[in-house]
Amino acid sequence: MALFTKSNDSLNDLFVRGLQSAYYMEKEIVDALPTMIETAASQELKQALSNHLQETKDQVKRIMNVFELHGVGVKTGSCPAIDGILKEAKSIASDTQQKAIDAAIISSAQKVEHYEISSYGTLISWAKALGRDDCADVLEKNLQEEKAADARLTKLAEEGINRMAA
Repeated sequence: MALFTKSNDSLNDLFVRGLQSAYYMEKEIVDALPTMIETAASQELKQALSNHLQETKDQVKRIMNVFELHGVGVKTGSCPAIDGILKEAKSIASDTQQKAIDAAIISSAQKVEHYEISSYGTLISWAKALGRDDCADVLEKNLQEEKAADARLTKLAEEGINRMAA
Protein backbone atom coordinates (compact mmCIF):
# COMPACT_ATOMS: atom_id res chain seq x y z
CA MET A 1 0.00 0.00 0.00
CA ALA A 2 1.31 3.45 -0.92
CA LEU A 3 1.03 4.86 2.60
CA PHE A 4 3.62 2.40 3.86
CA THR A 5 6.39 3.10 1.37
CA LYS A 6 9.69 4.69 2.33
CA SER A 7 8.81 7.79 0.30
CA ASN A 8 6.69 9.02 3.23
CA ASP A 9 9.36 10.89 5.17
CA SER A 10 7.07 12.94 7.38
CA LEU A 11 3.56 13.43 8.66
CA ASN A 12 3.17 16.04 5.93
CA ASP A 13 3.94 13.37 3.31
CA LEU A 14 1.38 11.07 4.89
CA PHE A 15 -1.18 13.88 4.92
CA VAL A 16 -0.69 14.66 1.24
CA ARG A 17 -0.87 10.96 0.35
CA GLY A 18 -4.02 10.69 2.45
CA LEU A 19 -5.56 13.64 0.58
CA GLN A 20 -4.70 11.99 -2.73
CA SER A 21 -6.33 8.78 -1.56
CA ALA A 22 -9.43 10.62 -0.32
CA TYR A 23 -9.70 12.48 -3.62
CA TYR A 24 -9.58 9.18 -5.52
CA MET A 25 -12.02 7.60 -3.06
CA GLU A 26 -14.65 10.30 -3.43
CA LYS A 27 -14.39 10.34 -7.22
CA GLU A 28 -14.89 6.56 -7.30
CA ILE A 29 -17.94 6.91 -5.07
CA VAL A 30 -19.37 9.59 -7.37
CA ASP A 31 -19.04 7.04 -10.18
CA ALA A 32 -20.59 4.18 -8.14
CA LEU A 33 -23.58 5.91 -6.57
CA PRO A 34 -25.72 6.26 -9.74
CA THR A 35 -25.76 2.47 -10.15
CA MET A 36 -26.75 2.03 -6.50
CA ILE A 37 -29.52 4.60 -6.95
CA GLU A 38 -30.79 2.88 -10.08
CA THR A 39 -30.70 -0.56 -8.42
CA ALA A 40 -32.47 0.49 -5.21
CA ALA A 41 -36.16 -0.35 -4.96
CA SER A 42 -37.17 1.95 -2.10
CA GLN A 43 -37.91 5.55 -3.03
CA GLU A 44 -36.59 6.69 0.36
CA LEU A 45 -33.29 4.88 -0.25
CA LYS A 46 -33.06 6.26 -3.77
CA GLN A 47 -33.56 9.77 -2.35
CA ALA A 48 -31.01 9.28 0.44
CA LEU A 49 -28.42 8.03 -2.05
CA SER A 50 -29.23 10.84 -4.50
CA ASN A 51 -28.77 13.42 -1.76
CA HIS A 52 -25.48 11.84 -0.79
CA LEU A 53 -24.33 11.84 -4.41
CA GLN A 54 -24.59 15.63 -4.42
CA GLU A 55 -22.81 15.81 -1.05
CA THR A 56 -20.05 13.58 -2.42
CA LYS A 57 -19.56 15.88 -5.41
CA ASP A 58 -19.23 18.76 -2.94
CA GLN A 59 -16.75 16.71 -0.91
CA VAL A 60 -14.56 16.31 -4.00
CA LYS A 61 -14.51 20.10 -4.34
CA ARG A 62 -13.64 20.50 -0.66
CA ILE A 63 -10.72 18.10 -0.98
CA MET A 64 -9.49 20.14 -3.95
CA ASN A 65 -9.78 23.19 -1.70
CA VAL A 66 -7.65 21.48 0.98
CA PHE A 67 -4.94 20.74 -1.59
CA GLU A 68 -4.93 24.44 -2.45
CA LEU A 69 -4.93 25.56 1.20
CA HIS A 70 -2.04 23.21 1.90
CA GLY A 71 -0.09 24.54 -1.08
CA VAL A 72 0.13 21.34 -3.09
CA GLY A 73 -1.25 20.52 -6.49
CA VAL A 74 -4.38 18.44 -6.83
CA LYS A 75 -3.33 14.89 -7.60
CA THR A 76 -5.23 11.65 -7.38
CA GLY A 77 -3.76 8.74 -5.55
CA SER A 78 -5.00 5.23 -5.18
CA CYS A 79 -7.25 3.62 -2.62
CA PRO A 80 -7.26 -0.17 -2.81
CA ALA A 81 -9.60 -0.31 0.19
CA ILE A 82 -12.41 1.62 -1.52
CA ASP A 83 -11.79 -0.35 -4.71
CA GLY A 84 -12.35 -3.54 -2.73
CA ILE A 85 -15.44 -2.25 -0.94
CA LEU A 86 -17.02 -1.11 -4.21
CA LYS A 87 -16.13 -4.39 -5.92
CA GLU A 88 -17.78 -6.27 -3.07
CA ALA A 89 -20.85 -4.02 -3.35
CA LYS A 90 -21.26 -4.88 -7.04
CA SER A 91 -20.88 -8.56 -6.32
CA ILE A 92 -23.40 -8.52 -3.48
CA ALA A 93 -25.93 -6.55 -5.53
CA SER A 94 -25.67 -8.93 -8.46
CA ASP A 95 -26.13 -11.96 -6.17
CA THR A 96 -29.08 -10.59 -4.16
CA GLN A 97 -32.74 -11.22 -4.87
CA GLN A 98 -34.95 -8.15 -5.40
CA LYS A 99 -36.69 -8.64 -2.03
CA ALA A 100 -33.43 -7.99 -0.16
CA ILE A 101 -31.68 -5.63 -2.60
CA ASP A 102 -32.19 -2.50 -0.51
CA ALA A 103 -30.78 -4.20 2.61
CA ALA A 104 -27.75 -5.24 0.55
CA ILE A 105 -27.30 -1.72 -0.83
CA ILE A 106 -27.50 -0.21 2.64
CA SER A 107 -24.92 -2.69 3.93
CA SER A 108 -22.54 -1.83 1.11
CA ALA A 109 -23.14 1.90 1.42
CA GLN A 110 -22.48 1.79 5.16
CA LYS A 111 -19.19 -0.03 4.60
CA VAL A 112 -18.22 2.85 2.33
CA GLU A 113 -19.37 5.41 4.90
CA HIS A 114 -17.41 3.75 7.71
CA TYR A 115 -14.24 3.74 5.62
CA GLU A 116 -14.75 7.39 4.75
CA ILE A 117 -15.36 8.28 8.40
CA SER A 118 -12.10 6.65 9.44
CA SER A 119 -10.22 8.30 6.56
CA TYR A 120 -11.47 11.78 7.36
CA GLY A 121 -10.87 11.29 11.08
CA THR A 122 -7.23 10.49 10.36
CA LEU A 123 -6.79 13.37 7.92
CA ILE A 124 -8.29 15.83 10.40
CA SER A 125 -5.98 14.60 13.16
CA TRP A 126 -2.95 14.90 10.90
CA ALA A 127 -3.99 18.36 9.70
CA LYS A 128 -4.26 19.57 13.29
CA ALA A 129 -0.87 18.04 14.18
CA LEU A 130 0.61 19.92 11.22
CA GLY A 131 -0.92 23.17 12.47
CA ARG A 132 -3.35 23.24 9.55
CA ASP A 133 -6.61 23.95 11.35
CA ASP A 134 -7.85 25.55 8.13
CA CYS A 135 -7.53 22.21 6.34
CA ALA A 136 -9.00 20.35 9.31
CA ASP A 137 -12.06 22.62 9.31
CA VAL A 138 -12.77 21.90 5.63
CA LEU A 139 -12.31 18.16 6.11
CA GLU A 140 -14.55 18.27 9.18
CA LYS A 141 -17.49 19.22 6.93
CA ASN A 142 -16.90 16.06 4.89
CA LEU A 143 -16.66 13.98 8.05
CA GLN A 144 -19.95 15.34 9.40
CA GLU A 145 -21.72 14.61 6.09
CA GLU A 146 -20.42 11.02 6.14
CA LYS A 147 -21.64 10.51 9.69
CA ALA A 148 -25.05 11.95 8.78
CA ALA A 149 -25.30 9.71 5.70
CA ASP A 150 -24.47 6.67 7.83
CA ALA A 151 -27.16 7.66 10.34
CA ARG A 152 -29.75 8.09 7.54
CA LEU A 153 -28.92 4.64 6.18
CA THR A 154 -29.21 3.08 9.63
CA LYS A 155 -32.59 4.72 10.12
CA LEU A 156 -33.87 3.44 6.76
CA ALA A 157 -32.66 -0.07 7.52
CA GLU A 158 -34.12 -0.16 11.02
CA GLU A 159 -37.42 1.49 10.13
CA GLY A 160 -38.45 -1.06 7.58
CA ILE A 161 -35.99 -2.11 4.88
CA ASN A 162 -34.44 -4.88 6.97
CA ARG A 163 -37.90 -6.20 7.99
CA MET A 164 -39.03 -6.20 4.37
CA ALA A 165 -35.93 -8.17 3.39
CA ALA A 166 -36.51 -10.73 6.13
